[in-house]
Amino acid sequence: MLPRVADSLSFLYLDMVRVVQDDTGVCAQIQVDDHRTDLVYLPTAALSCLLLGPGVSITTPALTTLARHNTSVVCVGAGGVRAYAGIFPDSLTTHWLEQQVATWADPQRRLEVAVRMYQMRFKDADLPESVTLDQLRGMEGQRMKAFYKILAQQHGIGRFRRNYRPDQWDSQDPVNLALSAANTCLYGIVHAALLALGLSPALGYVHVGTQHAFVYDIADLYKADTTLPFAFALHNSDNPEQQARRRFREDLRLLPRIVQDVQSLLTPPHTTTTGDDTDEEHSERRDVRMVHLWDPKTGALPAGVNYATGEA
Repeated sequence: MLPRVADSLSFLYLDMVRVVQDDTGVCAQIQVDDHRTDLVYLPTAALSCLLLGPGVSITTPALTTLARHNTSVVCVGAGGVRAYAGIFPDSLTTHWLEQQVATWADPQRRLEVAVRMYQMRFKDADLPESVTLDQLRGMEGQRMKAFYKILAQQHGIGRFRRNYRPDQWDSQDPVNLALSAANTCLYGIVHAALLALGLSPALGYVHVGTQHAFVYDIADLYKADTTLPFAFALHNSDNPEQQARRRFREDLRLLPRIVQDVQSLLTPPHTTTTGDDTDEEHSERRDVRMVHLWDPKTGALPAGVNYATGEA
């Protein structure tokens, strides 16, 4: 029996290796020199997601074993940033995707998730009882403006204005360059986490109109703790983009936190835990039971059954 997600290793990042299957299991081949190749065996059954960075090649038998062990495979950039593509096992549970679609499609529940996102970012927030999304945007803008001002004062750089202008990239100040580079890293890490959970990066609760809408939603939860302090600390840097990326790559521990926060956001607030076999615990299982049929009145019905009535 494979481990639950709660018991398994969250993510493993590889680069500059060849991943193969041998008689023992899946291993990473590391070319040390012309005469020596080291082997590192991967605990595939205990991995939730394998991140393949630059310089990685992988064989079909190795991918087959990863799929059989319910391990998602995501192709990423250096250090785990910039998620490019994802390969998911057929048995990856659709629980979190169904939760996402259910909350996204219902305007009231969608607003509730947006409110929880705001409260997660600003824990001291005192929100009106019937707050609107427009009010949330206004309050978020005021808080971020104040945060920019505090960071600018701390680093003695005077007034700061966020300016993302790809067409005038080289003319931007070091803080804006570092912030753009660090945010790109953050988006890649969030994207990889969402893909590993089987979620749709396109179904955002606050952002819309892009295949990365949900990525931007979740990334906003962490900017005040990660990318913004990084960027302002590099206000005198000669190469702020490179230093921001390197600094951010040291914080891959953010991945498990993202997974936990996303699951919390998509779990109904009224969910209760009773005993060992809770709804939350069950939803962490990656194995999928027999496929069922959907019915709006009775719920799930067994598949593989002929439901015809009367004589043909």
